Amino acid sequence: MEHLSVLKNDVQKYLNLKGGEVVVDATLGLGGHSKDILKSIGEDGRLIAFEQDERNLEEAKKRLESYKKQIDYIYDNFRHLKSRITSRGVDAILFDLGLSSPHVDDASRGFSFSKEGPLDMRFNSQGELTAEKVINTYSEEELIKIFFEYGEEKMSRKVAREICSRRSDKKFSTTTEFADFLEAILPRKRSKRASKTHPATKIFQALRIEVNDELNALKEALEQSIEVMKVGGRVVVISYHSLEDRIVKKFFKELEKPPATKEQSIYQTFGDPIVKKLTKKPVIPTDQEIEENPRSRSAKLRAYEKLRNA
Repeated sequence: MEHLSVLKNDVQKYLNLKGGEVVVDATLGLGGHSKDILKSIGEDGRLIAFEQDERNLEEAKKRLESYKKQIDYIYDNFRHLKSRITSRGVDAILFDLGLSSPHVDDASRGFSFSKEGPLDMRFNSQGELTAEKVINTYSEEELIKIFFEYGEEKMSRKVAREICSRRSDKKFSTTTEFADFLEAILPRKRSKRASKTHPATKIFQALRIEVNDELNALKEALEQSIEVMKVGGRVVVISYHSLEDRIVKKFFKELEKPPATKEQSIYQTFGDPIVKKLTKKPVIPTDQEIEENPRSRSAKLRAYEKLRNA
């Protein structure tokens, strides 16, 4: 099971780890970034690793077997970060928000429109909501909202209308069946670059976000990350689409210039930055990395340092 860590060297650069530090990998995946983190913090360091996908967690444990005494594994969504951390304070936090290789490569997970599988898309197999339930039971207005907001699909109304019309005769059950249906009603873009994108891409993204409540989870986790981190701590976030990146930018921009009421402005600390930006522009993969790992092409890395407690 091959998995290449995205922006591997840049992650380590901006985490700027030292021996003995406490680090949170909020998205363990198969443990690629975690392995580098563990090497940097040494035997006296501690890694707190969150993973909500049970299969990924078990695979990562095998890969990190030699470091097991240094790791606290937490089988949970990172939206519960604060309640699950009991350490003395965190020095650095990593969020790598992309899909791991097994999600895309394993057809049974239902994330890929190029391989036949069930319309699942759950990161955590214990979750109740699946893509199949969304497609076959949500109202037309609910589907429009999801496709437009989470997929930024301009033809969301047409897609929702066609889905509701078709499912009244026959429910959708597989990824390829649904992808073929979308391809038939959504024309490919005319530009050479855009034409390489499958018409189902945005709709599949929207469904995945809805099924896993990804954007709300990210907002909650970012807020908690600042609370659990020490002053001087660093947070690194890799996002893979504009919705995630927008949330990250907005959240930290408000901490760079926090608003203060008239009463608070009497005290100098109110309104002072809570974080500072370590990356003037988002760090993106080199052409060489994209060639070696095409899934990295949309990655954007942003890093921040905590200057004071709120």
